[in-house]
Amino acid sequence: MFVAYTVIAVLLALALLVSAAAKLRRVPQLVDGLTSLGVPLGLFPFLAASEIAGTGGLVIGLWYSPLGIAAAIGLVLYFVGAVGAHLRSRDFEGIPNAAVMLAASGAALILGAISS
Repeated sequence: MFVAYTVIAVLLALALLVSAAAKLRRVPQLVDGLTSLGVPLGLFPFLAASEIAGTGGLVIGLWYSPLGIAAAIGLVLYFVGAVGAHLRSRDFEGIPNAAVMLAASGAALILGAISS
């Protein structure tokens, strides 16, 4: 199970870093999508920092599993909020991306807990 956790953690970490970089650079397509959900521009650095912290926790969790599990829990909560924001705004086109990240975070949580 550790190999599966490693693969999921690394892939999820890379996706999170790409997402965080897009938020910090304020990529126009991302800005338009998130502001249409009601997310103010002032929250972008906090959202990016949350993703970067989750990335760090997942990667360090390869050596210290309690931190990886805690990071995965935080990411699950983060993406539950993202899916909820899309549902609340009736933005059904944005749900799949958030749902895939939620599923990957859930998989990291389950695999991290099993392999510890």
